Amino acid sequence: MAYKIVFFDIDGTLVNEEKEIPKDTLKAVSELKQNGVEPVIATGRAPYFIKPLAEVLGIDSYVCLNGAYVVYKGKTLHKRPLSKETIQALITLAARNRHALVFEGEHTYFADSENHPFVTESVDTLKVDQPGYDPEFWKNNEIYQMFLHCESHEEALYEELLSQLRLIRWHPLAMDVLPPGSSKAKGIEAMLNMLGISTEESVAFGDGLNDKEMLELAGMGIAMGNAHEELLPYADYVTSHVDEGGIYNGLVKVGLI
Repeated sequence: MAYKIVFFDIDGTLVNEEKEIPKDTLKAVSELKQNGVEPVIATGRAPYFIKPLAEVLGIDSYVCLNGAYVVYKGKTLHKRPLSKETIQALITLAARNRHALVFEGEHTYFADSENHPFVTESVDTLKVDQPGYDPEFWKNNEIYQMFLHCESHEEALYEELLSQLRLIRWHPLAMDVLPPGSSKAKGIEAMLNMLGISTEESVAFGDGLNDKEMLELAGMGIAMGNAHEELLPYADYVTSHVDEGGIYNGLVKVGLI
């Protein structure tokens, strides 16, 4: 199979735990582009979180916010915001449970609590600026994803809303809140359809629970050596650790560099 496009997760895939891009990853992406294959970022992060990284890598196309917001070469292709009714229902339930929320819009993000320790701790791991404080931000802006700050044993408190939204844990204190059925794979499909590229002609690299659908969709799904164990059954191949040439070795394995 002649692969034409490669989708890369960020955290644990393009960058390591220190949020640094390994030198061999930079080299691998550069060689991939030289060989005429399109690199695309596919991440749970918002667009405003990835711009410095994308610029360093020379990538201008991305599937962000777990597939809810898709851009190809600077042009927005796909948007899927959460409904206002769903957001209001979650706000009501989270307030009852005393759990903090963060609203992620197209250009910025805000929390409904000031200096909440769960928000501070989880967002700090992303090494980005903390959200501003504006509990009303969602009313006048499209919200593509939210953070719900609770511990794993408290997830059952939100079961009544699972027909209206999707929850994916990314930190011991935080979960992504997505539109129902949303995933990186849905955003990738939107991009592939626009480009006229089949899923069989795509490769995807990932390491986390939100990468399951993406790896399953791609013609070649590659899990990092440091991937969550629950991701491995969805991968066609497991490469080495992010800090041990994982991207480079994976691209060599599939014959793209």
